[in-house]
Parts: sequence; structure tokens; C-alpha cells
Amino acid sequence: MRNQTRFLVLSALFAALTAVGAFIRLPLGALSLTLQFLFTALAGVMLGPRWGAVSQAVYVALGLAGLPVFTQGGGLGYVFQPSFGFLLGLIPAAAVIGALAGKDGAVRKVVPACLAGLAALYLVGLPYMGLILNGYLGKGLPVWTIVKTGMLIYLPGDFLKIAVTAVVAPALCRAVKRA
Repeated sequence: MRNQTRFLVLSALFAALTAVGAFIRLPLGALSLTLQFLFTALAGVMLGPRWGAVSQAVYVALGLAGLPVFTQGGGLGYVFQPSFGFLLGLIPAAAVIGALAGKDGAVRKVVPACLAGLAALYLVGLPYMGLILNGYLGKGLPVWTIVKTGMLIYLPGDFLKIAVTAVVAPALCRAVKRA
């Protein structure tokens, strides 16, 4: 019971941190560079696949319920935003990272786990972005344009977030185990 309560509290904390990460942003074209993936990665590393995914599902559910926790607000209408697929992608990203990172936060496991989680994020986010831009909004953009504007310009920032995760994860994992 105590362990489950601990994971519930940590899941809520990471949902809140992901919301805060949405507002620390640098606008780049159609999307913004935010710290959401950093907190998603840390949630996966520290909470494991199940609770990491729960934390991100709570974040997405809060935004869909109308709380303004996404970069451009919240509410059910947000599903028609091209960036919504990336929010959905946070859930499997946390699960993948949690499944691959191990429990100790070792850099040799965290970096590949975060790269795999990032791939999961883009595998959900990019097709959704294409569907909204081309199917719903009728933009007629080629796949290369969607990949360029939805992923390539963000990769340097994503790699920096993965590096930060790899640096801080071991210490955070030790601190959580001691508590």
C-alpha cells in the first residue's frame, strides 16, 4: 500500500512537472520547443513503464478536461491541434523509457531508453500532425515538410533534454530510493 501511494504521488508530481514544462518554451515554427519531454523521460526513468505512462496520461486527461496545461490552453477542441499527437505520444514515450531504462538510472541504459522513447513520441506525433494538417485542415503538405517542421528542427533540443535526463537521473533515482 505504501509503495502504491508513493507511485501515485510521484505520478501526480510528474504530471504537474510536465504541465510546467509546457510553459517553458521556445517558439519554433508550427510548434514550440518545451521541457515536456524532459519530464516525460524523467517520469519513465524514475517511475517505470506503468507509472510513468500513468503520469503522462493524467497530464493529457487534465488538459482535455479543460485545464490550460497545454502550450496553447486545453479542452477537448485541442484534439484538432496539429501538436496534439505529440501530447498523446508522451504516454507511450514514458512507457518505453520506463521499460528500457532499468531501476538505477544508469547512463548506459537511460540514453538508449530515451532515444527509443523519443522515437515512440515521433511515431505517434508526426502521423497525427500530418492527419490534422492534411486531412482536417486541407494543407496538402508533403511528408518531407511534415518531418522537417515537426521533427528535424526539434532534434537538437531533444538530444539536449536526453543529455540532461542522463545526467540527473542517477542522482534522482538514488534520492527516491533513500526516501
